[in-house]
Amino acid sequence: MFISFFPRPRLFFLSSVLWVALCVALWSLGGREWGALIGLAPLAHGQARIIGVAVFWSQSFLWFYLYYWAVVGIFAGAWRLVAPHPWARWSIWGSALIAFITYLQVQVSVAINGWYGPFYDLVQAALGHVGHVTLAQFYLQLLTFSEIALVAVSAGVLTLFFASHYVFRWRTAMNDYYMGHWSILRLVEGASQRVQEDTMRFSTTVEDLGVSLINSVMTLIAFLPVLLTLSAKVTTLPLVGLVPHALVVVALFWSVCGTAFLALIGVRLPGLQFRNQRVEAAYRKELVYGEDDPDRAQPPAVRELFANVRKNYFRVYFNYTYFNVGRILYLQVDNIFPYIVLAPTIVAGVITLGVLQQILNAFDQVRSSFQYLVNSWITIVELLSIYKRLRTFESEISGDALPAIEANA
Repeated sequence: MFISFFPRPRLFFLSSVLWVALCVALWSLGGREWGALIGLAPLAHGQARIIGVAVFWSQSFLWFYLYYWAVVGIFAGAWRLVAPHPWARWSIWGSALIAFITYLQVQVSVAINGWYGPFYDLVQAALGHVGHVTLAQFYLQLLTFSEIALVAVSAGVLTLFFASHYVFRWRTAMNDYYMGHWSILRLVEGASQRVQEDTMRFSTTVEDLGVSLINSVMTLIAFLPVLLTLSAKVTTLPLVGLVPHALVVVALFWSVCGTAFLALIGVRLPGLQFRNQRVEAAYRKELVYGEDDPDRAQPPAVRELFANVRKNYFRVYFNYTYFNVGRILYLQVDNIFPYIVLAPTIVAGVITLGVLQQILNAFDQVRSSFQYLVNSWITIVELLSIYKRLRTFESEISGDALPAIEANA
């Protein structure tokens, strides 16, 4: 699954994590200031933040772009020397490009959150007649949002276009790798389906989950400082009272509880999905044989195979029922949870509408990032079932024992 696309996967992913940690540490410990050496200095302390699309070509952003691609180039060059790989341009440079575009999308959210403050304060002033607001001022704020949204649209379209090609290249690499061992793999149950369908589903799902994970991590990095700053305006929580950094503490507590709860009630789903694919493959295989052999796909055999399909589907439906009850209930409560937390602050009237919108958006971004497993659990279940099927191929090629679920199913 990975060796076909990435050079020496275990060492590659370990080195990736260590290299990212080192580069982030260098950036945090002074790297962001190095841009001043080439005329790309960050904002001075106390200098007003840039509101609008101009932030994306500000000096600090341009320096980050140079820093990012420089460290990617060093990493890719090192692996080119250590372990050349035919798909390295896509697996290394392609992954880096997807991560970079994801970073841009997160920064769009940060820019929009910064826009919320002046815009909603302007709305509050207009509705309350506490200040003279002209149509020109109002439309100018909407124009500012439109400019930021244009960056979001461009980044989103580029991500979808490039990710589609990235996924198909990964599928191509897996297809070539498995077909190179087809004489061994052809004897595995449902081999054709695993090569033709599971490789595409695996690469697509891993890419989706990977982008979501990167997005969640980057969102946390971008919005936690914002939420920490806004927490100064929210110090009192219902039933608890005064809490330092209240918004961050509550977002973390609520997300961890939700993740643990859904993981507990959904623990059986991966195995059920895997078995569902097995019985479907067995049923489909018999029908395919019946197309060429009149002695195959006879009614008794078909009825028995379809009965297995029916039994497993009903078992899946039952387990998803209580899982969905818990998931939907949690997400519905999640919709009003920020207002419950902010109730004392709102009632006391200590914040403006603009600040309220900034808090709600930043809180939602941080909370959603902490809820990565909650939002992705169904997809993770599907990925685990696909992984179990493709893992059988790896076992056949390497001569290892079959996974327990494959041997016992």
